[in-house]
Amino acid sequence: MTARRYGVIVAVAICVTTAGLLTYRYRALWWPGEGKKSEPGPLRFAPKPAKARTHLYFSDADNRSLTAEYRTLALSDTVTQRATDIMKALIEGPEGPLSPTVPAGTKVLALYVTRGGMAYVDFNRAITANHPGGTFSELLTIFSLVNTLALNIPEIEAVKILIEGREAKTLAGHIDIRRPFRANMLMIK
Repeated sequence: MTARRYGVIVAVAICVTTAGLLTYRYRALWWPGEGKKSEPGPLRFAPKPAKARTHLYFSDADNRSLTAEYRTLALSDTVTQRATDIMKALIEGPEGPLSPTVPAGTKVLALYVTRGGMAYVDFNRAITANHPGGTFSELLTIFSLVNTLALNIPEIEAVKILIEGREAKTLAGHIDIRRPFRANMLMIK
């Protein structure tokens, strides 16, 4: 009877040890963020399908709100490249009856996403030089960019707009863009 008791104790000890080792090895599955530093840095990978249904936000026919145009885009596995691909599709403009929100000639010079969820998007000067102006037009442009990134890529929580590597006060003289923006669902119809 004691040999059997020792056998059960050894079996339980092996099971507990194995469970502990597996929990330690795969702890990130149960406790995301465990053991990670909170300091911002580049966010490199986010497993996503090769093609994804993407919502690009353009202006409606009356230029009063943003409306989603659905597209299936081939997207990269890296968050930064995926965001760049989505921005390029937004800049190309709508395929349907919606109106573009990003001025012609605009290009993404650089895009960077931190681990903290901040996306820095650097555009060429055309985004300001070719902008039609007006407060609401600026809002449509800003939230077209921000909503398209933040609502398609869960790793992005806020977007900071830069122009040729520098912080700018406004796009066309009305809306302060020196601070980052979060998605604004009130702009979407």
